[in-house]
Amino acid sequence: GSVIFGIYGDKFGRKKSMIITILGFSVATFAVGLLPTYAVVGVLAPILLIMVRLIQGIFAGGEWGSGAVLTIESIPKQKRGLLSGFLQSGFSFGFLLAAISFQIITVAFPGHLFEEFGWRILFFTGIIPGFVALFVRLSMEESPLWIKKHKEDGLEKTPLRSIVFGIHRKEFFLCAAIMTGLVYMYHGSISILPTYLEQFGNFQKEQIALIMIYATASSWVGMILTGWLSQKIGRKKSMLIFVFTSILISIPLASAILDNVYGLVLYVVVFAFVISTASGPIPAYFSERFPTQIRNSAAGFSYNAGLIFGSWSPLIALYLMSSVPKQMIPVALGINIIIGAIILIIPTLLSRETRDVDL
Repeated sequence: GSVIFGIYGDKFGRKKSMIITILGFSVATFAVGLLPTYAVVGVLAPILLIMVRLIQGIFAGGEWGSGAVLTIESIPKQKRGLLSGFLQSGFSFGFLLAAISFQIITVAFPGHLFEEFGWRILFFTGIIPGFVALFVRLSMEESPLWIKKHKEDGLEKTPLRSIVFGIHRKEFFLCAAIMTGLVYMYHGSISILPTYLEQFGNFQKEQIALIMIYATASSWVGMILTGWLSQKIGRKKSMLIFVFTSILISIPLASAILDNVYGLVLYVVVFAFVISTASGPIPAYFSERFPTQIRNSAAGFSYNAGLIFGSWSPLIALYLMSSVPKQMIPVALGINIIIGAIILIIPTLLSRETRDVDL
């Protein structure tokens, strides 16, 4: 998706690419709620689900690059950091809305009612924020930088070749490595937290759902903060502050979450705030590292390349935690987060600062 719509955005405009991806993702999400069950169509049910989810993933892969680049190219230099944080925090805000929706729907449709029909409502409601985002995006003008390049006939004919094999390959691989570390840390903390609490902390699903609301809210605020901070002290410094802090606190906080029932919410909030929020500057940082003619493709492709490799973190975390004695489980979780931090630190230190560059 990032390749297809990244190239489309570089050739035909960020706004067109973004509108197509938002609409496609929203419709695909709604379609999941319409799918028949195994009892109705048999083996065709999982096949249809996989097909719809693949289509959904293609549109999701293209949306980030188009939306991030359009926004960053359309605002003054001094506002890029804060807007970057708001953009990136949208994922945590989406998880927050999903967690709240899950709480409401499980109460409204308890037990077998949720299994029969309630789960569909979660996907039906997923189209609402999609159309809200579409309404906001439609009010935006096309990127003035892209329009200028288009008029000058300065657009790249083969952006993917230039990104992977041309003069921009170093920036691409550094960005992909940075994103791998960020995603590894995020999924190693926020995404694994429900399993961690249920299997090793003996918490009930209802308790975990409430805890995750606090965690995702904390992550949402943290991403906005790191984006804002990156405008003050630089993209690299703002990210590295949170990453090095994560190395120091990941194991102690992972232990405290299991051992301190009364302080649980506080520990979870701090855990999520510090460990999962270093990605706030990323929309600005990636956009600032590539020229206009390949920016949509390069930013989106490097971002999604990081998602592919970083998303292995929960599986590795579960393997580590299942391979150690019970008292060492928090240490295993913390070590997995530290692995992600190291993956992130190396390419960040090798990268250039871009806060003050002109696009």
